[in-house]
Amino acid sequence: MTEYRPFGRTGVKVSPLCLGAMMFGPRGNPDHDDAVRIIHHALDSGVNFVDTADVYSAGESETIVGKALAGGRRDNVVLATKFHGSLGDDPNQQGNSRRWIVREVENSLRRLGTDWIDLYQVHRPEPGTDFDETLGALSDLVHQGKIRYIGTSTFEPSAIVEGQWIAERRGRERVVAEQPPYSLLARGIEREVLPVAQRYGLAVLSWSPLAGGWLSGRYRKGAEQPASSRADRQTARFDIGSAENAAKLAAADALAALAEEAGLTLVQLALAFVLEHPGITSAIIGPRTFEQLAGQLGADKITLDREVLDRIDEIVPPGVNLSARDAGYVPPALADPALRRRSHG
Repeated sequence: MTEYRPFGRTGVKVSPLCLGAMMFGPRGNPDHDDAVRIIHHALDSGVNFVDTADVYSAGESETIVGKALAGGRRDNVVLATKFHGSLGDDPNQQGNSRRWIVREVENSLRRLGTDWIDLYQVHRPEPGTDFDETLGALSDLVHQGKIRYIGTSTFEPSAIVEGQWIAERRGRERVVAEQPPYSLLARGIEREVLPVAQRYGLAVLSWSPLAGGWLSGRYRKGAEQPASSRADRQTARFDIGSAENAAKLAAADALAALAEEAGLTLVQLALAFVLEHPGITSAIIGPRTFEQLAGQLGADKITLDREVLDRIDEIVPPGVNLSARDAGYVPPALADPALRRRSHG
């Protein structure tokens, strides 16, 4: 029996495991019928929370989710999607502007085959766009009934607080949820993001609880590095020759041994760990296959004892990301040297 959790202070209840649809479509599982079967099995198993985004396989993921929710399943699902990423050559087919938001929400509604989106999320910050511009457009969509709630993804603590301030001072609808990266190998949000979210009563649905596959159980010391389409696309994140990735491999190996001692798979340990934090509402699982889903379902029923949690803290200290890349977002002040150097002509 699934024990549903409060979605922040909204009164909505969601399953601890949220089905992420990033791997449905050409970048993962291109078989629509198979993807629909996976979604249906997750729903039949008690999952009532589904998360996707307009940029996942250029909208095809949303189309697949729409197919899966047709025939009467939509009403019982808390449906989340996101906007921000580029969907064309036009420079205005992306971002957090009112112009793009009011256009793109219609595209997402059409692909999803629904009249409303429960949680519409800003996929990434855009410092060059006034956040009030974004919240103003999203507030209008709430008032029009096209979306129910506003969320953000991979926002820094200061930006989360700014969103709350803007809503209070300018009469906008409030952001009620944040979606950050969080795993056994990427614990950075424990420092500020989670405490800030708890302070403001935000729901938190965390992405990449398996650290992009590092916590699948396939990465072990002395073993041949497994083949992975994700590793092929993001070679720097999986290059064992780098110091950061060597540290991740050592930690993943130690965590796998700990999971075995506890009578669990590493996948189960990883998901149970994320769900153990009192600031986490749901962990987003992103299976590509039916077998992967089967290995993840039920992790919300596992309780880790204090000794196991203490051992985890010894392997990866609280508040630490073993790789800076796993933060999911690089602020412009760090990415652009010109923003931290005076011009001397």
